[in-house]
Amino acid sequence: MTGPNRGSLRRIVIVGASLAGLRTAESLRANGFTGELVLIGDEPHEPYDRPPLSKAVLSGWIGTDRVQLPRSRDLNARWLLGVAATGLNLPDHCVHLADGRAVRFDALVIATGCRARPWPVADEAALGGVHVLRGRDDADRLRADLTAGPFRVLVIGGGFTGSEVASSCRDLGIPVTVTHRGTAPLAGALGGTIGARQRAHGVDLRLGTTVSALEGGTDGRMRRARLSNGDDVEADVAVVATGSVRNTEWLTGSGLGADTGGVDCDTACRAVDTGGAVVPGVYVAGDVARSRHPLFDSGPQSLEHWANAVDQAEVVAHNLTRSPSDLRHTAALPAFWSDQFGMNIKSVGLPQLADEVALTQGSFTSGPFVAAYGCDGITVGAVAVDSPRVMDGYAALVTERAAFPPVINATDSPGGSSVLGAGFLGPALSRSLSDIAALGHGGRP
Repeated sequence: MTGPNRGSLRRIVIVGASLAGLRTAESLRANGFTGELVLIGDEPHEPYDRPPLSKAVLSGWIGTDRVQLPRSRDLNARWLLGVAATGLNLPDHCVHLADGRAVRFDALVIATGCRARPWPVADEAALGGVHVLRGRDDADRLRADLTAGPFRVLVIGGGFTGSEVASSCRDLGIPVTVTHRGTAPLAGALGGTIGARQRAHGVDLRLGTTVSALEGGTDGRMRRARLSNGDDVEADVAVVATGSVRNTEWLTGSGLGADTGGVDCDTACRAVDTGGAVVPGVYVAGDVARSRHPLFDSGPQSLEHWANAVDQAEVVAHNLTRSPSDLRHTAALPAFWSDQFGMNIKSVGLPQLADEVALTQGSFTSGPFVAAYGCDGITVGAVAVDSPRVMDGYAALVTERAAFPPVINATDSPGGSSVLGAGFLGPALSRSLSDIAALGHGGRP
């Protein structure tokens, strides 16, 4: 595939009509692109905000009709919604759709994101009351089951989605069991040192445990789960929250470097082929984009972060509308947040790279706190619980690759050494450290 001449771009096709796709389209118009824009989405809905689905929507504060993403301008775009992309022919500059249509492009932006990993046994996944949560329709179905008053909800997986669903269920007064194969909820993202202790909020938490089977009654609805330790859990609603899978199947055979972990690209968001060479005229943005972050000594990875999607969208639009000599690269620091069990959790950087963690403000066992994460003597991340206003300073430390542990000298900084193993080093260490992470306090600053 030969590269497009930026001055002759007549049609840009964006596959993926969610946050990254919408923001790319808006940025293209803001950068002066006047040609045809085509946005393709497999859902029938126009772009909407996903974070409220597991919190505000499930708790009943708002309906899914109120989560549509605001638009900054009239895009004058052609929308092809409710139809999935099924193939990509790079030599012919063509995207193939599930309804048999083929859409030609001068430049292509891949922003297909990811989907929830389904329960692996089809007959069990089809039971009434068994859910995943990723999109608007998922949230509507799960909300309907919660409104019906289940006697217990089983949440399979203690990551962010699973923990937020469990929190919403407890807000509604619904009994919840959470199974988690690790040593503490959120340990995969934050380490055992500050993993949330959900039991204080009435959650029946089963750690080091997986679900072996889901069983239904004669009515075809979920009734119980068999656990790996031999226990049974009686529940009539189950939420499978075991991670996500990138939407890349449609790229099979295209020549791009793509698999279930994402689509390979460089820091300018330019797609690369299976040999690592840049593919002219093809860009990647959002959850599906997999690249090396310039600040960290780690391998390529995909990031499911709002700011990351917005930053990549702006980079893609700039690079599609400017001279190759004016190439822009991604620079956004990874960041995420979560509200659950009365806590606000914010993270910057990549704490999962750490081999040590230091308490820098507050207390692990009472009240708000901030922890900094280090790897090989460099500060690589920070996490704040109920202390969101201090995170800009920690973001600067990560960006500067400040020495670890950082010297904060805040009024609530602990005296003496507070450096511990981060809890990413193995189950035994995670288990011993998780006991000091009793995040049972409520409220926000």
